[in-house]
Amino acid sequence: MPTIQTVTILPKLPKPLTPLMSIARNLWWTWTPAAINLFQDMDRDLWDRCGHNPVFLLGTIEQPRLEELERNEIFLARMKEVHAELEHYLSFQTWYDRTFTLETKGIIAYFSAEFGLHESVPIYSGGLGLLAGDHMKSASDLGIPLIGVGLLYKHGYFQQYLNPDGWQLEKSPMNDFTNMPLAQERDEAGEPLMVAVNLPGREVKIRIWSLQVGRVPIYLLDTDVPFNSQHDRQITSHLYGGDLEVRLQQEIVLGIGGIRALDALKKMPTVCHINEGHSAFMAVERLLHLMENDKLNYDEALEAVRTTSVFTTHTPVPAGIDRFPPQMMSAYFESEANRLGLGIDGFMGLGRINPDDRSETFCMAVLALKMAAQTNGVSKLHGEVSRKMWASVWPRIPQDEVPISHITNGVHTLGWLSGEMSRLYDRYLGSGWIEEPTNHDIWKRIDHIPDFEIWRSRERLREQLISFARERLKKQLKDRNSPVHRLEEADEVLDPEVLTIGFARRFATYKRATLLFRDLERLTRILTNPDRPVQIIFAGKAHPQDQEGKELIHRIIQVARRPDLRKHIVFIENYDIEVARNLVQGVDVWLNTPRRPMEASGTSGMKVVANGGINLSVLDGWWCEGYTGDNGWAIGAGEDYDDHHLQDEIESNLLYELLENLVVPTFYQTGTNHIPGGWVEMMKNSIKTNCPVFNTNRMVEEYASQGYIPSFMMWQTLNKDNWQELKNMVAWKRHVHKVWNKVSITDLQVPFEGSPKVGDRLPIRVTIDLGSLKPEEVRVEAYIGRLDAEGKIPKGAPLPLFATDENKGKKYTFQGSMLCLSSGKIGFSIRCYPYKKGLTNMFDLGLLTWWETE
Repeated sequence: MPTIQTVTILPKLPKPLTPLMSIARNLWWTWTPAAINLFQDMDRDLWDRCGHNPVFLLGTIEQPRLEELERNEIFLARMKEVHAELEHYLSFQTWYDRTFTLETKGIIAYFSAEFGLHESVPIYSGGLGLLAGDHMKSASDLGIPLIGVGLLYKHGYFQQYLNPDGWQLEKSPMNDFTNMPLAQERDEAGEPLMVAVNLPGREVKIRIWSLQVGRVPIYLLDTDVPFNSQHDRQITSHLYGGDLEVRLQQEIVLGIGGIRALDALKKMPTVCHINEGHSAFMAVERLLHLMENDKLNYDEALEAVRTTSVFTTHTPVPAGIDRFPPQMMSAYFESEANRLGLGIDGFMGLGRINPDDRSETFCMAVLALKMAAQTNGVSKLHGEVSRKMWASVWPRIPQDEVPISHITNGVHTLGWLSGEMSRLYDRYLGSGWIEEPTNHDIWKRIDHIPDFEIWRSRERLREQLISFARERLKKQLKDRNSPVHRLEEADEVLDPEVLTIGFARRFATYKRATLLFRDLERLTRILTNPDRPVQIIFAGKAHPQDQEGKELIHRIIQVARRPDLRKHIVFIENYDIEVARNLVQGVDVWLNTPRRPMEASGTSGMKVVANGGINLSVLDGWWCEGYTGDNGWAIGAGEDYDDHHLQDEIESNLLYELLENLVVPTFYQTGTNHIPGGWVEMMKNSIKTNCPVFNTNRMVEEYASQGYIPSFMMWQTLNKDNWQELKNMVAWKRHVHKVWNKVSITDLQVPFEGSPKVGDRLPIRVTIDLGSLKPEEVRVEAYIGRLDAEGKIPKGAPLPLFATDENKGKKYTFQGSMLCLSSGKIGFSIRCYPYKKGLTNMFDLGLLTWWETE
């Protein structure tokens, strides 16, 4: 085989059309309708064939067409207007500029294994990536000084197709980086910028690419370079591909390689956001960087890294967390462990719940928990689940006070909104809905839209979805070489005037895609009712190794092929952002049936809201917070079940009853104007209650206010005077850890005669032996709550007790009074924990002493 020299040929645009390339290379265009229409109108057929990729379009379009556009004054005027809009977007004063007056903005690095930005950039799998993509877009809108760090996958995630019998098969086409909006980062000599990570017995080179999302750059790492072995070139080949060792290699490249890439780019972050545990090795490299460049010791470096790291966990079950065996970790991290001064056993302890258990695997989520001062789940319920799931990391802290909060997910509204609804909002809400998407008062103006007008918009969106679904179905049939009569039948499936339900997501078993099929005859009666028919569009992928998930898809396909249901049930292959966008814009109802509480958040249901769709969901994830009783439907009342078979039986019956008695009748019950007034009212309630809350602008504002800015300000404080404040804090912590075993609660008194009544104040006096500590170095509290059947306090509230002037040597008296708010049996205990200004949370040191009687 001869050696082949490669050369990249760039498109040659006529000079008047050169602004098109700068628009195409900034993914701002993906949420800007005027920009999308501009590219689409250049050549509609080619636009579709290019996968809605403007860079590919500009490099493929025929030169005569470019010359024609060059002479088209209307097109040139539109192009200049879009380009001016982009330049204005990149330069106007943002929310961040107005809100935070900081001397220096710093850099916040957001690490994620995947980014779902657009179908033309296929480096995502599902919800985690889509959330990360929407996070980037809103960070850009808000002006957050954020940069993304991820991996650039040659094959991305697999593409799905079905065999003639309806079984999922997979293929992995190669991404053409030259036809994507990517730029190779280069050094001062103009050569591709490279960094390296050490794997057992060799060094792996990493190339750095950049991708621009509005104001926010994302740096993507790629090991497919000639310097590496063929095996190492495949590390970044597939998203979530390969075996456990390949996963470890990917996470080393992402975390350690990511920090090294930012260092090479002269963009070392002051704050880091770990989006799921895949990138937690980032903290290890930050530790080493601070130790070797700033000459901090391990404890000091750990304090700096923890104080400036944010961890978001998305996983509600332990089985979903990456874990690596001790032997594998030893092979990959012995050098780093020695450089940290920990040794491999000490290093393994960073990823273990019990650091001394040598049989315990190394858990990436535990590493992230120990390396981040702020950890959050992605919904209120998921925060509760996470506190229970990880309570053993803080064994003496009550479960409800485990330092894991929640920031509920959202969606980037503009990126998922149909042009139809966007134009409607412009007319009746003004431009404020774009500029202030979290403003409730603006969204309340939805009531000003006449019922007939919003209903007509919904009908047009449903028609567009049906057209899209039919075209995709015909393509699926053509790809399987189906006979002509089957292709003709595809034009008859679904009905643009019929109530349309959407169900699309990853086909994991807990999402219960076939819950609707438990009583097939009852479902058939609902779907085929001649007066009130219903239709369902399914889409979704099962992981290639998930046989049970594939069986769910096969079951749906078999049911959809029944002659009586063929026109009522459709499965769209290869679920991606394009399919998702069409579904969330066009369905009337979004169905969600997870097994509570296994849906950490879910965001697909949020995407239908602004488009006028209504949610029908189990009370799990975000819907626990979004459901108000008049803005959608809830399956059940938030019950948890130990018997899954019983749960499926009960909730499937509830689902059928909701469809039969509420959902379907409300949709078809029209007045003299032929408009379903009750349905439109619920649609409007859904929009005005959920749109201002479940968007990523609100979400990213919360991350900035609660995480990024406090972390950045702490970095500035700790970094002053050659890290003197940091060193003082670490020295104090070291001292407290050394002497805390001397702290004990020696006496508790409740000087109150008789039985207290509602409204009384119950005095509490406590004597504590503080050893060598001072009263100002601790916090003392009464922990108060109702007792459960076991005599414990499952959910308590702290009451501060304050130091008095009474002290005998090392023993100090603290006192306070408890207001008796209600009758019944109340329990309380006393606790004491270290305190110093600058701690990241009340249990920063993990030390907590309780009153204990012998």
